[in-house]
Amino acid sequence: MDINCGPKLSATAQRALRAYGGAELWNGAETAEAEITMSGLAFLLKRRITPARAHITTDIRRPRTIITPIDEEGNTGILDGFTVTLVAPNGEVIATRENVNRDHLNEQLWHAWDTLDLMYFLGYAFWSYFSLPYQLMRNDIDWDEIRDGVLEAYFPPELPVHSRLQRFYFDQSGLLVRNDYHPEMLSVRDDAWAANIVHEHAEWHGIPYPSVRKVGPTFKRFGTPLSLIKMVGMKVDNWRLHGGATNESSALARRAHHRTGAVPTAV
Repeated sequence: MDINCGPKLSATAQRALRAYGGAELWNGAETAEAEITMSGLAFLLKRRITPARAHITTDIRRPRTIITPIDEEGNTGILDGFTVTLVAPNGEVIATRENVNRDHLNEQLWHAWDTLDLMYFLGYAFWSYFSLPYQLMRNDIDWDEIRDGVLEAYFPPELPVHSRLQRFYFDQSGLLVRNDYHPEMLSVRDDAWAANIVHEHAEWHGIPYPSVRKVGPTFKRFGTPLSLIKMVGMKVDNWRLHGGATNESSALARRAHHRTGAVPTAV
C-alpha cells in the first residue's frame, strides 16, 4: 500500500495525523486492540443482541477484524475484506460468507440480520475507526479539504466501509469530533445519513483515541444530527497499538514532539 505522509497532506490532515501520534507511529503500527461495548436502536431494528462486552483486534493496513464474543454463544467473528467467518470456542468453523455486501444492496432498516451480517457491520466499522490516522495517508482514498477542520473522503470499492463518500470533522487540535456517512448496511435509502459523534477521548501512553461515540440520523446528507435518537452507542476501553514503532517509549516521544509542534518523520 502506497502512503502519502509528506507535504501533499492538507493542513487539516497533517494536524489530525500529528494529534494522533504522527506518521512514524502509524507507519509502524500493525494492529489495534481494545475492549468494546455497544448498544442502540440499530441492533434492535436488525433483531441482533450485541455482546455486553467484547474484545476486538483490527489490522491497520487491511480490513481484517476479530471480535470475541460476537454472540451469546461465545463465538468469534472474523472479517477479512468482504468475507466473514464464525468460529466456535473450540476452534471449529461454524459458517463462512463471502461478499456479504452484495446480499444487502436493497437493505432497509427493518430487514433482519444474522450473526454474520452483524460481524460484517461491526468488523468494517471498527477497522475504519481504529485505522483513521493511517487512512489519512493512503493514496487509494481521495481526501479533499472542504474547509479548515473538515475533510471529505471517497473510498475505493475494494475497501468495506459504511459508504464511499464520507465527511470528517476535526477540532483545532486535530482530534476527530464527527464522522458523517450513509450506513448502507442499515439502509440504502438516499436520505439515511448518519452522524457519528465523538463525545470523549481517552489516551494510551499519551496517544489519544475516541473512547465514547454516539451515532444518530441527520436531517439530510451532512445535515444537523437528531441528537435524541441513538442508533448506535459505542464505548472503547484499553485501546492500544502493536507494531515496530508502538512501544511505550517511542509513543511517549512522539507525543512530546506533538506538544512542541514538531512534524514526525515518515518511515
